[in-house]
Amino acid sequence: MPDRAPQPVDRQLPTDEARDLISLVRDIAQREIAPKAAGEEDAGHFPRDVFTLLSESGLLGLPYDAGYGGGEQPYEVYLQVLEELAAARLTVGLGVSVHSLSCHALAHYGTKEQQVEHLPAMLGGGLLGAYCLSEPSSGSDAAGMRTKAVRDGEDWVLTGTKAWITHGGIADFYTVFARSGGEGTRGITAFLVPGDAEGLSAAVPEKKMGLKGSPTAQIHLDGVRISDDRRLGDEGQGFAIALSALDSGRLGIAACAIGVAQAALDEAVAYATGREQFGRRIADFQGLRFMLADMATQIEAGRALYLAAARLRDAGRPFSKQAAMAKLLCTDAAMKVTTDAVQVLGGYGYTADFPVERYMREAKVLQIVEGTNQIQRMVIARHLAGPESR
Repeated sequence: MPDRAPQPVDRQLPTDEARDLISLVRDIAQREIAPKAAGEEDAGHFPRDVFTLLSESGLLGLPYDAGYGGGEQPYEVYLQVLEELAAARLTVGLGVSVHSLSCHALAHYGTKEQQVEHLPAMLGGGLLGAYCLSEPSSGSDAAGMRTKAVRDGEDWVLTGTKAWITHGGIADFYTVFARSGGEGTRGITAFLVPGDAEGLSAAVPEKKMGLKGSPTAQIHLDGVRISDDRRLGDEGQGFAIALSALDSGRLGIAACAIGVAQAALDEAVAYATGREQFGRRIADFQGLRFMLADMATQIEAGRALYLAAARLRDAGRPFSKQAAMAKLLCTDAAMKVTTDAVQVLGGYGYTADFPVERYMREAKVLQIVEGTNQIQRMVIARHLAGPESR
């Protein structure tokens, strides 16, 4: 029924290299990702072949140092790549964001020797990462984690369970945060754990309402022994490392949210301009035109906010507040836009024959991951009014 092809987003990019990069991503998205998205999501199939292709194309390490195999792209470019990937299939866009998040601790806090040994394979060698912070009893309260890291000579022994781990059970490496000292934020240390480490196992993946192609599982650490040269940063520095990574990761989620929202808007416009009722296109009815206008406005506002935060990051300026704002606004916008897209399509929007119902289910999780939107409001308020009184 839709007869109006969506137009590519008109992006403001800083260099010709960035424009070529976006063209490459769009080509991969149209040829290799979007055509299979609906069927593979319905089947719960994780597209490892796509991630291999992205790695071979230099797209899994875009914001990192070229000396280690990264793309050395500014965050404002990297995030727009994520948006394009998420618009084609959120499993892929989110997966790239999580992989980048899992590389953050090593890239920014690892020693030179650690970076030389591990980063090239992580950024461009076909490996896939996972980020292990949350636990069954500590989600929003990450500092309440119970996973233990006990020093044993030149080794560490890790014991505990991590929860809600994207790529859990299929990742080649895990950035794991564990309690190596006393209670609170200063007793946590970060570690780089290989996916085939003895004692590491994954539970059966969670059965989710959306993102069925992206495995999310608990990770069990049963006396996992790793050498001290896989400790990232100083002992007790892990919580600060985790928060640093999350600031950047929230921007990734914001970009993914706008990608999903853009895909939903494109589908809604295509349907509305091709569907006729009462002898007219439904796009000609004012009530629906206003819905489309509001959807487009929310997307543009979200895109502008996440790019403004990214440019602060690229300039080396504080961006934590703006990252929280971007994550909050973009994911709330995605939920509203995708819900409205279902409404535009009417009964068809509620069927799996059209992708908007999948977009709506996927958008919901973006309000939860990388810190719920209630946590984002707490972060923003602390920047405005200081810490809460006890």
